[in-house]
Amino acid sequence: MLKKPGETYLSGLLYALACYTAWGVFPLYWKLLAVVPSEQILAHRVIWSVFFLLAMLWVIKNKNFLLYLRNPRILGILFITGVLIGGNWFVYIYAINHNHIVEASLGYYINPLVNVLLGVIFLHERLKKPQMIAVLFALAGVSWLTLHIGRIPWVSLYLAFSFGIYGLLRKKANLESLPGLLIETLILSPMALAYLWFAQVQGTAMFLHHSRLVDVLLILGGPVTALPLFWFGKAATRIPLSTIGFIQYLSPTLQLLIGLLVFHEAFSPVFLASFGLVWIGLLIYSVSLIRDYRMKV
Repeated sequence: MLKKPGETYLSGLLYALACYTAWGVFPLYWKLLAVVPSEQILAHRVIWSVFFLLAMLWVIKNKNFLLYLRNPRILGILFITGVLIGGNWFVYIYAINHNHIVEASLGYYINPLVNVLLGVIFLHERLKKPQMIAVLFALAGVSWLTLHIGRIPWVSLYLAFSFGIYGLLRKKANLESLPGLLIETLILSPMALAYLWFAQVQGTAMFLHHSRLVDVLLILGGPVTALPLFWFGKAATRIPLSTIGFIQYLSPTLQLLIGLLVFHEAFSPVFLASFGLVWIGLLIYSVSLIRDYRMKV
């Protein structure tokens, strides 16, 4: 039975809200694992993601990852994207558990504008005047923060650019999200297993050596990683990308609020000014997206 357009849009909206809400409340989850070194959290996230993704793809009867395994070009791309997403995960987990949630949220506010910049550089997309102004506001926000805190906000920039380049390569490769992520985590899994074995030998491993809660939370890193991505894939086929573009700001907003209200991170006037410049850029960018979308429909 075919769904009505309204029902399809509503389900897509719910999937998008579920996806970006889950990504937004990630700090609460990773903070529960603050006792575990960031490297171990990352390694367990990789390993348990492999198991969960295999089970998930088996349930939905998707075997496209087998095709990817037979293609050297695709494997080469997924090796690069695997390293990028692994690095992104590590820096994000490190930032959360070392009280840099506000700085991490800034990275994901900047990310849409980084995507615009990467599109111009690598895909030869033309930068429209509103988009150019939006990017300049983001650059001004980062420059202001760098100048006044005396260091480059490397957490924000690394998260924004690593995820932006990851998205660019995945877009060019035109691969399905879940099968691609399975191959990426499979590529990272030998290093993850080697590190966990080393930690076990050194007597620093936390899994099965701390508490049952920690064990369960580490195992849940698999579904916590895969399910939001699955929801995003469902949303992307049901609602316009312009709508997703708006909803994506839910994630860094929740992260920022959690950093400020739950973990009481500092938010000085310098940070406020920096965020304000980035928010103005995002507002300009969003208005230009709406205008472009209305012209197309």
